[in-house]
Amino acid sequence: MEIFSKKGASGFSASSTAEQVTQGIDGTGLTSIVTGASSGIGVETARVLALHGVHVIMAVRNIDAGTNVKEAILKEIPSAKIDVMELDLSSLASVRKFAAEYNSKGLPLNILINNAGVMADKFKLSQDNIELDFATNHLGHFLLTNLLLDNMKHTSRKSSIEGRIVNVSSFGHRYIYREGIRFDSINDESRYNKSVAYAESKLANILHANELTRRLKEERVEITANSLHPGIIRTNIMHNDIGVKCVLKVLRILSLSKTIQQGAATTCFLALNPQVKGVSGEYFADCNITKPISQANDADLAKRLWDFSLSLTNLK
Repeated sequence: MEIFSKKGASGFSASSTAEQVTQGIDGTGLTSIVTGASSGIGVETARVLALHGVHVIMAVRNIDAGTNVKEAILKEIPSAKIDVMELDLSSLASVRKFAAEYNSKGLPLNILINNAGVMADKFKLSQDNIELDFATNHLGHFLLTNLLLDNMKHTSRKSSIEGRIVNVSSFGHRYIYREGIRFDSINDESRYNKSVAYAESKLANILHANELTRRLKEERVEITANSLHPGIIRTNIMHNDIGVKCVLKVLRILSLSKTIQQGAATTCFLALNPQVKGVSGEYFADCNITKPISQANDADLAKRLWDFSLSLTNLK
């Protein structure tokens, strides 16, 4: 459809693929972590980064699944530099273990892609007794980012190459309460709504990137942080939601949904494309800056979320 292929200021559109938006870019010498790289757009993100010479660390919950993806990528790209490490974002202990192991390897870190996500089909608590969507989609990534940030700062200063942090959010962030995030009822099962819980976690992804941008600019650190909507794609995150499956089926018939290759495009664009050098604290869709809801640009809400997340993760 014409509206689906209409190009924005970047020269790309909803129909652009991850390979197309990174064409001709040399990522040799760069190192990236991609969370949730064993399924969905995470696989394509890892593959395309590796295709451009980036050393990719696949941070996955299921090592066997991650290893299978790694082998498939190496079969296609024998020269790929790709490793698999275990990470369960719903467990703060697992996040700490991953970060400690990564930092102990002495590896640099140029690009952090916070891609993994869940959409719970009912109220569930994480291992740390936090609502599962919020724990996995936001809090795990918040802790991971903070624990790896010193590494990214060191890498940026030593290499004189801009670091990039990419948070995969969703258009679904729009379906939240008027106040944005109800901090006092995150774990309240009696007030739980699975759609709103997912929306709150996705709004948190945007607010996290925005507050991180403010802090990095204050420190004058050459690291950007942006968030994005990948598009409407059928991935494993939706495997339990019958309603969502039906909607996606209709959208596919109307040619309004994306392929995995198209769904990974904005992530790869933000990770590698020189067009976004120096751009930070923005929300993207179809490889172009777009506007999230007003709550996503609420600096006070972002600061409150940051402080709330610090308390839940026991970070100073």
